[in-house]
Amino acid sequence: MKSKGIGKQTLVFTAPPHIVSAAAIVGDVEGEGPLADYFDVVLQDDIWGEESWEKAERKMFEHAVRCALDKAELTPAKLDCLLGGDLLNQIISANFAARELQTPFLGLYGACSTMAESLLIGSMLVDGGYAACVACAATSHFSTAERQYRQPLEMGGQTTPTAQRTVTGAGCSIVTDSAYAGKRVFNHVHIPAATIGRVVDLGITDAANMGAAMAPAAADTLCVHLGDTGRGLDAYDLIVTGDLGTFGSEMFLSLCGDRGLDVAGRHFDCGCAIFGLDQKVDCGGSGCGCSASVLNAYLLRRLEAGELQRILFMATGALLSTTSGMQNDSIPGIAHGVVLERK
Repeated sequence: MKSKGIGKQTLVFTAPPHIVSAAAIVGDVEGEGPLADYFDVVLQDDIWGEESWEKAERKMFEHAVRCALDKAELTPAKLDCLLGGDLLNQIISANFAARELQTPFLGLYGACSTMAESLLIGSMLVDGGYAACVACAATSHFSTAERQYRQPLEMGGQTTPTAQRTVTGAGCSIVTDSAYAGKRVFNHVHIPAATIGRVVDLGITDAANMGAAMAPAAADTLCVHLGDTGRGLDAYDLIVTGDLGTFGSEMFLSLCGDRGLDVAGRHFDCGCAIFGLDQKVDCGGSGCGCSASVLNAYLLRRLEAGELQRILFMATGALLSTTSGMQNDSIPGIAHGVVLERK
């Protein structure tokens, strides 16, 4: 019998896991944006001394995990499990990084929702007593994503008005049980609940319009979460979406409005926040690394500082692939919600 759930999709953690440390690494373009001062590492170029963009992305994932561990004076050997993923074929960035870290590993694919998915599953492991310390991480890279999903950069293709720039970045959270007695970067951030998203598809087929593909799932998860918990929007300082960008955010607010929810006053989108308007990146940022880097560099610090008391973090993912595109399939979306509180 289900004993730690309310409603159809929401989990309640009776021993809420703590986030004790976090780290974020971003590329040079992201390092020119409005959140530049918050990131742990800003790359000077997008290859980071490696032979390819793909190997640079792998390196970002690994170093984000190591950086978060170092802050808490932990080693990979102290982890009960590493959970994470990326956008590349068979999540190769996370897989090869896990090989170097030599820790038990659960590879996840939720597209750009992976950071929230890793926190959700990691919290289940900790709350259930199956793990005492886990690392939750995600990464993406502009150049690798362009090569895989759209057109190689060498072709010099032009973007459309609804396009978003895949964030070159990686983020990691260290999640522990309440008995953790080690060094903490964050003393007050914990995860009391989470909502598992479901796949929503309104028939979007344009691979250059990720925001429209993901917005319906974000609206669905928000409505389910509020219904399951019996809460109103005023229970949250921010409703955070992962990477809807400007167009997707407008669609999200409109879809919520159709359901009687006025989210405009408390909506925060990581894809809109990571780049400045003067950077001319069309509709904003996307990719696994978008919400992962903004959460772990910026939002967790605001929670720890008391600037925020409770947020709903909904990383959003467009579940497309080159294979589904060749079958003329539409682009399904998903969003998982994780409640983050200061206590």
